[in-house]
Amino acid sequence: MKTKINCIIVEDEPLSQDILKDYVENCPELCLSGVFSNALQAREAILNGEIQLLFLDINMPGFSGINLVKSLSSPPLVIFITAYPEYAVEGFDLDAVDYLLKPVSYERFLKAVSRAVEKLHNERPAETSGDHIMVKADKKMFRIDLSDIFYIEAQGDYIKIRTTARNLMVYDSLSAFGEKLPPDRFLRIHKSYIVSLSKIEYIEGNQIKIKEMLLPVSQTYRDELLLRLNG
Repeated sequence: MKTKINCIIVEDEPLSQDILKDYVENCPELCLSGVFSNALQAREAILNGEIQLLFLDINMPGFSGINLVKSLSSPPLVIFITAYPEYAVEGFDLDAVDYLLKPVSYERFLKAVSRAVEKLHNERPAETSGDHIMVKADKKMFRIDLSDIFYIEAQGDYIKIRTTARNLMVYDSLSAFGEKLPPDRFLRIHKSYIVSLSKIEYIEGNQIKIKEMLLPVSQTYRDELLLRLNG
């Protein structure tokens, strides 16, 4: 029997609280550890407990749901819930598991939970050891030498690892995967790309050339890239 996922609800509307609480209590994969109407109170609970999943309203007075996630160095998985679809892009930029629009149906809620369960239970994280990394793709564990990686690209809920031998699709976020790579050899250049510094052929304007690909460089990362290439 799988261990249940400890979750909390962070929602300032009483009716939405009750609906989500009912959904969670009727979901066998979940264990409800608390309901909060204030993001700062929820933050304290996250820091003091073993919370694995947040059902988090974005638009709350004062300290918002997005502020809450940004304030945590290692946030739990997040399923954002809101009545405002214009917040979807920013929510996904924070590597949210899913984004639910109010009113949330039970079927859509279960689909989001399934994504969280898969991420927590069904996929082994990448493992690094010295000069190589182990990743799970296509139900197999692959050993990849770090020197063989050209770049990593975010593609929805997956990342594509481009190597000298193959392309691998791995269920992971770009941010999480990047934390497993040595920072002296890899650098994020865009919200969708991490590259191997040794594989860069040249930089021109806001693009770099790696292999046959021209990859975009965001202004956010350009100064760091130039510093590293000139270092």
